[in-house]
Order: sequence, then structure tokens, then C-alpha cells
Amino acid sequence: MYNELDPVLSTPVRLAVVSALIKMKQADFSYLMEITKTTQGNLSHQLKKLNEAEYIEVIKTFKGNYPHTICKLTAKGRKAFEKYVEDIKKYLHL
Repeated sequence: MYNELDPVLSTPVRLAVVSALIKMKQADFSYLMEITKTTQGNLSHQLKKLNEAEYIEVIKTFKGNYPHTICKLTAKGRKAFEKYVEDIKKYLHL
């Protein structure tokens, strides 16, 4: 029997964000926008969903007069990503 894939991570943009944060300690909004190749509005929405699931921590600061958003992966997010990868491997029989 297959495990249900995590619906939070089953969205490509969210999966890309968490994948990037697995490798990095933190990433800012503009970097995440660059790697996901999505719009500001969509990325904001996806980050909100990841934050609500407690998979990422969102830190809002200012750089000069401009808002600066930094995202960090939480322990819960790391665990969810690792489980997601294992579940995908089972589906693909790897």
C-alpha cells in the first residue's frame, strides 16, 4: 500500500522552495522567485501555505526602506520533505 503524498509538497512551487531550503540555511524572496520562475503573487501565496503548515519560517525585515523576506526551513519541513522523497521513491519503485 502506498502512502498518500503530502499535499503541501505536491505543488511544484512549494516543492522547489523546500528543495532549495534543504540545501541552504535560508533564502530570500527574490532568490526563491528566481529559482521557481513564478510571479510575486504566486510565490507569496505558496510561502503562506508552507508557513501555515509550519514547514518554513518567514522572517520579514527591511533592507533600507524596502521589505526583505527571508525563509528558513523548519525541522518539521525537513522531516516532511524527507518523507515525501521516500514516498516518491516507493511510487517509482526505486
